[in-house]
Amino acid sequence: MGSNEGRSGHHPHTQNELCEPALRLYEKALRAGRIPRSEIAGAPCLTDLALLHPDPWDDSWMRPVPPSAALAHLLQPVSREIDERLRLATALSRSLFPLTAVAHDDPNLAITVLEGVPAIQASLNEATATATDEILTAQPGSDRPASTLQEALANAHTAIRRGARIRHIYQHPARYSSSVRDYLSQVPAQHLHVRTTELTVERLIIIDREVAYIPASPDRSTALRISHPALVSYLTQVYEVLWAQAVPLAENHQAAAPDTPVTAVQHSIARLLTEGHVDDVVARKMGISVRTCRSHIAKLMQTLGATSRTHLGALLVESGIVEAPGAERTLRPNPARADDSG
Repeated sequence: MGSNEGRSGHHPHTQNELCEPALRLYEKALRAGRIPRSEIAGAPCLTDLALLHPDPWDDSWMRPVPPSAALAHLLQPVSREIDERLRLATALSRSLFPLTAVAHDDPNLAITVLEGVPAIQASLNEATATATDEILTAQPGSDRPASTLQEALANAHTAIRRGARIRHIYQHPARYSSSVRDYLSQVPAQHLHVRTTELTVERLIIIDREVAYIPASPDRSTALRISHPALVSYLTQVYEVLWAQAVPLAENHQAAAPDTPVTAVQHSIARLLTEGHVDDVVARKMGISVRTCRSHIAKLMQTLGATSRTHLGALLVESGIVEAPGAERTLRPNPARADDSG
């Protein structure tokens, strides 16, 4: 057996496989009309697949079966399996298809849990690819990873080609984000409208007012895909309220006294400070880093000439930048900075 394998180049394989050495021997047999039995000893697949049969006049020779007859013989079990699977598919369709209308009304099936960023992104890509009306998004934070923005840019172009419009709501600090501005510069302005808000918003994406996506875990690695009409309608109304309160990106939003050069971001920070929030809470609500938050606070103190956090609180109220807090609210010194100087 070992010598035959070496001579023919044949190697072990599955029973229903026809290897290259066996094909060469089969071709040789077809051309000559027969082949010595000794030559095919190392290629048992020739006889296993009934491509050769013994010569009735001389047992030391093997004669080839015509390829057309061999093919018909070999395809018989495959054809039977295909027929059986088609019958099974037909039977299942006849049984289950009438029930699809019942299942469609089940609200539990209108909420899908997507686990993992790849699964979430794949679902978003699929939904965006069919958008024809409008895509609404609310995005937390002030900066987004370049890879995320590239994915968003591709989806935006896909939706625009299908005639859809896009609306984005960011938090105020996004006005100063170079990555966000780079993304916005690559989307045709007539198809894109952007506003910013001082509110702490959570991610919300609504496509054609038919399907919505919201986070389902704090780290946003799990999301819910919602297609229930009532839920999507409610989320759309929430979005429209946020949109109405947000400020168009084209406007140079200044929410301060006329003679006080305080930006919208600093105004929002000032309001949160006078409500008694410490730096890390303010930063989280604004969607910025604590370091950036403290930089804005330092600029506020410099602008108003404040000598301490307590002094800053008094000057913010005195200047009219924020309203006076209630008796129970005071501007707390930052416990992480003992010098109380911001």
